[in-house]
Amino acid sequence: MIYMKGIPEAPRCGFSALAVRVLNEYGVPISARNILENPELKSGVKAFSNWPTFPQIFIKGEFIGGSDIILNMHQSGELKEKLKDLAAETNSERTS
Repeated sequence: MIYMKGIPEAPRCGFSALAVRVLNEYGVPISARNILENPELKSGVKAFSNWPTFPQIFIKGEFIGGSDIILNMHQSGELKEKLKDLAAETNSERTS
């Protein structure tokens, strides 16, 4: 899940666009919520994660971080490990 400004098809800030681009590299489905449409959602997510900025990325229910964290994890190979189960599930669903 990515809480972002805009939607994956039309991000409303560069950081959200970067996060979507990185996640798209892995071919995993992206669920997203546009925090610009719901101030209560925005403040609730900030309070839950204790993270002040957006986008905020959660993988398998675990808060990961923002676009800078996702980019660093992508560059180090750590994101591939974190997403491998999701990518495998998506690929098996496509072949079924």
